[in-house]
Amino acid sequence: MAESIAPTPPPSAPGLAVVTGGTAGIGLAFAERLAARGHDLLLVARDTARLEETAQRLRAAHGVEVDVLALDLSSRSDLAVLEARVADPVEPVALLVNNAGFGLKMPLLDNDVEAEQQMLDVLVTAVMRLTHAALGAMVARGSGRIVNVSSVAGYLPRGTYGAAKAYVTALSEWADLTYGRPTDGAVQVMALCPGFVRTEFHERMDVGRDAVPSFLWLDVDDLVDGALRDLDAGRRLSVPSRRYKALSTLARHTPWGLLGGLQSMGRK
Repeated sequence: MAESIAPTPPPSAPGLAVVTGGTAGIGLAFAERLAARGHDLLLVARDTARLEETAQRLRAAHGVEVDVLALDLSSRSDLAVLEARVADPVEPVALLVNNAGFGLKMPLLDNDVEAEQQMLDVLVTAVMRLTHAALGAMVARGSGRIVNVSSVAGYLPRGTYGAAKAYVTALSEWADLTYGRPTDGAVQVMALCPGFVRTEFHERMDVGRDAVPSFLWLDVDDLVDGALRDLDAGRRLSVPSRRYKALSTLARHTPWGLLGGLQSMGRK
């Protein structure tokens, strides 16, 4: 499913990792794993108290430096602060994890258009601008990696959320093909495309776990461990588990009309 380039071992000096949405779910799991690998961290989220609590715990557990930025990535002025930071050539970012995001339970016409705009700003605009800022600095110095957390929803008729994730996956694969360094793995962009993951994400949407068959739920720690293995292997696309690899492959070869019944899954 995922195309492999040249294997890329973890760098001997891990450097700074920036994780958006780093206090819960997939972002927190990335923060924990990267701290364990020796990365200093910059965690970005909206909740200052939760950021400080997470940072303190990671410092104590792993002996790494952990800084925080309380930002709302749907705000263009807040986003500009982070863009400037990830593009900084003096304090370079070794790894950027674009993870921040949320979903809307109802379909397009049942949502206020401003709520849809806010989701688009976080899922697409922020990812594009942060990828642009970080990748420019990484290409200039010849090293760096970006993980954009997308979704298998991008392969399915899943409304505006799926449309946003389709963009993220396409952008990431194209950026890696265009700006990656397959000969030495020095610069890499990878899209991570999970399915349903046991995190706060669906609780915040007011969606119960019973809205999705139990076999489709993924463990967040297993997901991130697999994603980091794929990143180290030089892959530009990471789809977790055999079931989601099969589902995403099938979805890409099935007419959308036949997939329409999947629209309501996970939204009840």
